[in-house]
Amino acid sequence: MMSDWKIRKAAAIQAEITVPGDKSISHRAVMLAALSNGPCMIRGFLPSEDCLATVGAMRALGIEIERVDETTLVVHGERGHFKAPSGDIDCGNSGTTMRLLSGILAAQPFTTRLTGDASLSKRPMRRVMEPLAKMGARIVAEGADGRPPLRIEGGKLEPLQYLSPVASAQVKSAVLLAGLFAHGKTTVTEPFQSRDHTERMLEYFLVHPKKKDLSVSIHGVQTPESRDFVVPGDISSAAFWLVAAGAHPEAKLLVKDVGLNTTRTGILAVLVRMGAHVREVISNDGAEPMGAIEITGANLRGTVIGGREIPNVIDELPVLAVAGALAQGRTVIKDAKELRVKETDRIAAIAGNLRAMGVEVVETEDGMEINGGAPLHGAVLESFGDHRIAMAFAIAGLFAEGETVITGTECVATSYPGFDKELELALKRPRTPQTPVITHLH
Repeated sequence: MMSDWKIRKAAAIQAEITVPGDKSISHRAVMLAALSNGPCMIRGFLPSEDCLATVGAMRALGIEIERVDETTLVVHGERGHFKAPSGDIDCGNSGTTMRLLSGILAAQPFTTRLTGDASLSKRPMRRVMEPLAKMGARIVAEGADGRPPLRIEGGKLEPLQYLSPVASAQVKSAVLLAGLFAHGKTTVTEPFQSRDHTERMLEYFLVHPKKKDLSVSIHGVQTPESRDFVVPGDISSAAFWLVAAGAHPEAKLLVKDVGLNTTRTGILAVLVRMGAHVREVISNDGAEPMGAIEITGANLRGTVIGGREIPNVIDELPVLAVAGALAQGRTVIKDAKELRVKETDRIAAIAGNLRAMGVEVVETEDGMEINGGAPLHGAVLESFGDHRIAMAFAIAGLFAEGETVITGTECVATSYPGFDKELELALKRPRTPQTPVITHLH
């Protein structure tokens, strides 16, 4: 059923919150546990549609996974030995599932067909197909121009020294996971540092990758050791609340038990440059550092977001664009062409929705220029089937005069089930039942 949100302007956030488990880490935890030599308990797992697609894929490949409760799984590792699936493996909307799974399946002695929904079927896969082909995998994209479905004929792999043209954690992860099955050393070198969750988790599961500058290497024919794992809260989910608080001078927000991996905290540096007051405290520095973020709002000022920081804020750019609209002066987002091949063309979607709210935006090939500071006004906005667009403009609606309607919000379940309920809980403002902050329309 299609679901729309109706949002009204709200007062400043004064709250303590937690956010659901990290999506990127949940995917990887399930996959590494499946590759390990025994049972692994995963706590804090994100039960979103995307992550459940990874669980479904592992089950289709013969891995036993018990659901202890909503956020706790026990994955029974099979030492990297999988069974041929009885049919296609449906990756849903999850590019992470399809790309990382391609690295694992490239080494299996059977053929697999990976499919996805209409959105995933439009996303490019050549970036992982090409290095895996160099390792010996036979991968055919049935869609036009290297798009899904993918047919993967697995087999013996050779190690690879790969110089990636893009800083992509998904490409790097696919090659490293394939490298686990190759005799010899596989190395991936990136132009910039991307998220390092896979390297950290390989280390935690006692595989011991070697890192030097922008390169990471792994020796093949290793079996990860089964270990229990705790998934921290997702800073990409926290980002929406961080902007909602950071852009309001009277706001103060504490986000607890959230991941503080330095390859993911770029949003904090951007908000500090824009004038917000941010403090982070690491309380657990295990496989993935986690702790608390305290943010106090301010009158934000525009900034430039680009270059080496882009890989580490790529998922946060939709809501950072909203922050730019709320800030005084000009905000420039550049070097972010990757946004055009996400769940939708996010550059076009962001620019169009901001214009509908009265913001002056100039769209560029790899980003946009936003002239901020003008009052936002409510509008009817499309989600474009993209969870981050829907949530980013829910935050914009909290600052807009009048009423904002966001259409097609069921896509939010791919990464943040319960976002709307969290919004109600997080916002502390006087309101009556007749004027809720957010209501549902069906």
